[in-house]
Amino acid sequence: MSELMDSIIEKAKGLNKRIVLPESNDERVVRAAVEIAEKGIAKVILLGEKKDLIKNYPDLNFDKVNVVSIFNSPNTGKYREIIFEARKSKGISIVEASKLAVNPLYFGVLMIYTGEADGMVAGAANATGDVLRPALQILKTASNISTVSSCFIMVMKDSKYAKDSGIVVFADCAVVPQPNSDQLAAIAIASAKSAKVIAGIEPRVAMLSFSTKGSAKHELVDNVTEAVVKIKKLAPYLKVDGELQADAAIVESVAALKAPGSSVAGSANVLVFPDLQAGNIAYKLVQRYADADAVGPIIQGLSRPVNDLSRGCSIEDVVNVAAITVLQAAE
Repeated sequence: MSELMDSIIEKAKGLNKRIVLPESNDERVVRAAVEIAEKGIAKVILLGEKKDLIKNYPDLNFDKVNVVSIFNSPNTGKYREIIFEARKSKGISIVEASKLAVNPLYFGVLMIYTGEADGMVAGAANATGDVLRPALQILKTASNISTVSSCFIMVMKDSKYAKDSGIVVFADCAVVPQPNSDQLAAIAIASAKSAKVIAGIEPRVAMLSFSTKGSAKHELVDNVTEAVVKIKKLAPYLKVDGELQADAAIVESVAALKAPGSSVAGSANVLVFPDLQAGNIAYKLVQRYADADAVGPIIQGLSRPVNDLSRGCSIEDVVNVAAITVLQAAE
């Protein structure tokens, strides 16, 4: 992970993107905020009270961190109105909108929405659902994407079957439990973009199944093949093929037998799994059995980037995810 993350961090430097960290109640986030700012990875916006931070962290220098007080902000009224307009059809009251406007997760997303920030990283002290909810309600999905999903960038020690410096993108491993064909198509297109923007590889997308090119008949296979048709209509520039079994996707000799003539089979570097069970199990097995590094989950498909941290994250994790968010914001 070190070499890939070093590359991502170096790319992030100098892009001058503004990243919101809303969880100043978490020490890991506070220390990461200072590190991110001092290394020039991003312009950090830390939501909190500066006097309290200086008191609680006398060893840290907050000069390069933009500490924003939610409760003293002149923008809370504006944010309340944005929330109310966005959610009034769902029955939200102006009182409820006022409460959400001073919720750090909503406040951070609203900074992005109004152009005062470029991305947000949260989740050290909040559940995934709480992090993504304001993003889905306010930012919504990107113009050509119908589904928010996730990917992991897997970095293999042995690149025999991972020909792009050992890098393979796995999706979706964390968000969509049972994607239909439209959602699978959206996941594939978003994952290809993540492969290019974050991992720096030219995507070759394999839509995985237990069948290769009609070797089995089942409605689950149909879901994958229908997704391939939709991808080719939505993103005709994309190298994609399916349905493919995992070995046909990554092993040249198997691809020659099962999917001859395919531009993807045998050399795929973006693997789109048919459902969340398969994706989550696969990345964890590869991570442990192959001693691979797993960078993620990286949230993809939103109109502007918001990334979710594990609640067991380290300071280094926060720094790394912030750098990834910078690259997403730069696109």
